[in-house]
Amino acid sequence: MDRLELIRRNVQEIVTEEELEGLFINKEAPRAYVGYEPSGKIHMGHVLTVNKLIDLQKAGFKITVLLADVHAYLNKKGTLEEVRKIADYNRRCFIALGLDEVQTDFVYGSDFQLGAEYMLNVLKLSRIVTLNRAKRSMDEVGRAMDDPTVSQMVYPLMQAIDIAMLKVDVAVGGIDQRKIHMLARENLKNLGFETPICIHTPILLGLDGTKMASSKENYISVDDTKEEIYKKFKKAFCKIGDVEENPILALFRYHIIPRYETVVIERPEKFGGNLTYHSYAEMESEFIEEKVHPMDLKNAAAKYINEILDPVRKVLI
Repeated sequence: MDRLELIRRNVQEIVTEEELEGLFINKEAPRAYVGYEPSGKIHMGHVLTVNKLIDLQKAGFKITVLLADVHAYLNKKGTLEEVRKIADYNRRCFIALGLDEVQTDFVYGSDFQLGAEYMLNVLKLSRIVTLNRAKRSMDEVGRAMDDPTVSQMVYPLMQAIDIAMLKVDVAVGGIDQRKIHMLARENLKNLGFETPICIHTPILLGLDGTKMASSKENYISVDDTKEEIYKKFKKAFCKIGDVEENPILALFRYHIIPRYETVVIERPEKFGGNLTYHSYAEMESEFIEEKVHPMDLKNAAAKYINEILDPVRKVLI
């Protein structure tokens, strides 16, 4: 797999692919970033972007992880002291999940976002972005957006200035970040900054078949115990033959198969013995043909997810 294929793997959108290809021509060591708002437990939805950062590292990118404690404060996720503690926890989790600590710059928002140059750029951006545009950009990520606070309107402007001040070439995030990233692409050039390339990952399905979210209790946390994961998977939605809204298949596609060259579904001999897969396409095809039972799929997924999360559990002990 060449580096462009690696970057494209399991992404929903690249804005734009032509710019990405040109970046490799013009820069020997490009830089990409993700901003994480510290606001609770890290779940497998967050790990989707961590996986993409690992792919980008393998493709030759220098990675910056923004631990956005000020953003979390503005978005009503706790006091600055509370969100800073959660940010420290996030950092330990991301390293345990496979980010190269030496090749990754971890930056706290409060270390640079309260400076004069940063705030002046936020104010400059506020003069050219309308209130409606700022509000629309927060539709997917803000809380209580039917009656937003002024701080929530500042939030997307800060995210755009983060991209500029961190001097990154590529902004990575879930597809729910798209409107904020497009605000940055449309407006940063007016302040004299480069226009960022944007890579968007899908939103991971929760175990009930809807969007994975901490508020729904349908998520897999990176610090869930082995027993908790097996219990959650046993109850998970996994309809025979259904691949569109199947959270178990999504875990194989986005988390398990990218980390393992070979995946084995263990089954007793009386049910046909073990099944071995080298690609997600193989597994999906056989699930559609009902050659794989949902419970066998769940048990295998639980086993592999536990293996992926073992290093995180050790760090958090």
